[in-house]
Amino acid sequence: MNFEQHYTQQQKQVQKLAMTQQLQQSIQMLNMNQEDLVLFLKQKALGNPLIEIKVKHPTADNSFKNSYSSSSAYASYNPIDHLAGGQMSLFSYVIEQIHLTMRDTYLRELVLWLANHLDKNGYMTISLEEAKQQTEAEEIQLIDALTLLQQLEPAGVGARNLQECLMLQTERDDEAPNLAYLILEESFDLFSSRKWEPLAKKYGIPVSAVQEVADYVQTLTAHPGAVYSTEDEHFVRPDLIVTLVNDELVVKSAKTGLPVIKFQTDYYQDMLSVEDKDVKKFIQEKYAEYDWIQQSLQQREETIIRVGTAIVDQQKEFFLQDSRPLTPMTLKEIAQLLDIHESTVSRSVNDKFIQTDFGTYELKSFFTTGLKRLSDNDSIQANSQDVSSDGVKHRIKDLIAEENKLKPLSDQKIATLLEDEGIQISRRTVTKYREALSIPSSTNRKRYA
Repeated sequence: MNFEQHYTQQQKQVQKLAMTQQLQQSIQMLNMNQEDLVLFLKQKALGNPLIEIKVKHPTADNSFKNSYSSSSAYASYNPIDHLAGGQMSLFSYVIEQIHLTMRDTYLRELVLWLANHLDKNGYMTISLEEAKQQTEAEEIQLIDALTLLQQLEPAGVGARNLQECLMLQTERDDEAPNLAYLILEESFDLFSSRKWEPLAKKYGIPVSAVQEVADYVQTLTAHPGAVYSTEDEHFVRPDLIVTLVNDELVVKSAKTGLPVIKFQTDYYQDMLSVEDKDVKKFIQEKYAEYDWIQQSLQQREETIIRVGTAIVDQQKEFFLQDSRPLTPMTLKEIAQLLDIHESTVSRSVNDKFIQTDFGTYELKSFFTTGLKRLSDNDSIQANSQDVSSDGVKHRIKDLIAEENKLKPLSDQKIATLLEDEGIQISRRTVTKYREALSIPSSTNRKRYA
């Protein structure tokens, strides 16, 4: 083999390897979510002087980071500095109240110190024993400080557990049932286990009075600080947007958050004018890489739009009806519909989201498993309809919502009712779906008044 043949073969092998790597990277780009894609392209830009990556972010930034870690930082506190997107965080709100309502004393320093140990829901993350060891304060001083903290808004802030959180809210409410605070304080285990009859006997009251307390507690919150929290929230940026235009569902790409490649034209022209073969070869290779990235991004966008449009077409009822029913659908069906590989569909929906007028949903959530609907003669036939598992869950939810709360439906009864409607499902599956919907058992749903 002469040098020319060897060089030609080697060149073809290198080109083939480069094409294979580019194909693999194109596949990877389709599988990436927006954050991963931006990171990947920024890494490419580091080795390619012709590429500049720009990302169009949302204008509102709702992120907030608690930067306080010691009491010395409170001296320069300014609540205005801790506003995020027009909403004050729980931490800022509590600190502002402390500065406005308490004199500058050692006790206030302890309250500030404790406030720095609140989680985003308003609960204390440190015990009084730990606080005593770290501050070297007297236990009675820490108890006084905690009491002052728990008197602040929102009601329930500074609680050390759920029981105390509910008690703090009940204590402030003049309209709370008479025995609500006492039952929460003395008999929380019985109450949380829904032992209504033993509670009624213990306090000498009718079961309906215990039910009244239970109804009241349902109006309280287990997360008093959550409404204020803006800390480290994860914002999902949609890849697609679906809108209703002239009674037709239209799917388009969501540009916000997507990377845009800017080509450095001046640099490219300058490098081409250099009389150096190695420089020209280098710059031509980088231009080819830029061109490939642009094409890959465009193909990625087009593929996601195609897959997203097919999903919306198959799930029209979900987007048009208030009940949001889902039709059974598989990756294979969408792949066959679009004449693409099933793995391409999988990559196109992986960690991708679609925005609607009523919320943002992950694309892969539209793929459901199907249950067979029985025909009138109770046997599964070839022309029997499929019902999605999500559709069954929705029906279970409706049946429970319509039940007599004095005599709630058992899981077996629900299974029987569904079978009467032509949906064959076992009691165990009903239980599984009910628990997935966070609906209590019939025993825990039972009311006494």
